[in-house]
Amino acid sequence: MVSETVDLLKNELPLEQESVVLPEDVVNGLVLVDIINGFCSVGAGNLAPREPNRQITGMINESARLARLFCDKKLPVLAFLDSHQPNKPEEPYPPHCIAGTDESKLVPALQWIENEPNVTIRRKDCFDGFLGSVEDDGSNVFVDWVKNNHIKAILVVGICTDICVLDFVCSTISARNRGFLAPLEDVIVYSRGCATFDVPLHVARNTKGALSHPQELMHHMGLYMAKERGAIIANEVSLVIPKKP
Repeated sequence: MVSETVDLLKNELPLEQESVVLPEDVVNGLVLVDIINGFCSVGAGNLAPREPNRQITGMINESARLARLFCDKKLPVLAFLDSHQPNKPEEPYPPHCIAGTDESKLVPALQWIENEPNVTIRRKDCFDGFLGSVEDDGSNVFVDWVKNNHIKAILVVGICTDICVLDFVCSTISARNRGFLAPLEDVIVYSRGCATFDVPLHVARNTKGALSHPQELMHHMGLYMAKERGAIIANEVSLVIPKKP
């Protein structure tokens, strides 16, 4: 039934994806959204998968591959890590990714990036990494990262496609459209580098406070809505190192 619904939705809301070649004459940045144990590692917490999940595993592999490529080429990388204080719940979700715990740490396949000089780590306590980048003095770590590195295009990967990835993309595009993010031009979401979670209807009905969240359906909707906001949705990405002036 779910697969039939997904097929029907995709027919009614088709999503055109592109093969994107990141231009060699500008600086491209990679944004990793919440690829942490609490959302990705089996049994790691309240919002972690209960069993191995092909979509999440594929997202981790593609994100790690791209992170290695960007780091090898010394291109800017920004990693958002969901990190909450225990006394500040994030409704409607149960406690998750508490600061200082393994849940809020990068998955093993990406922990190496913390030692890379071209990587900026930003711990955030809300869905939206753009808002989660605001400092007490009003400055914004993400905005400064774009401007200081003269980034023309960002490639976004991570979890969840329809929540934290989508929220960040929507805010970023709005800020770009208002002229707050020059020289940023393109926001690219790599579909194979994104994933979301799965809560079948029968599970939600038997879990207090849970909402049904069919994985494939919500993944498609997250990508579709990002494209609707103005993002480029890519199913293939290739990268060429920027030319030196």
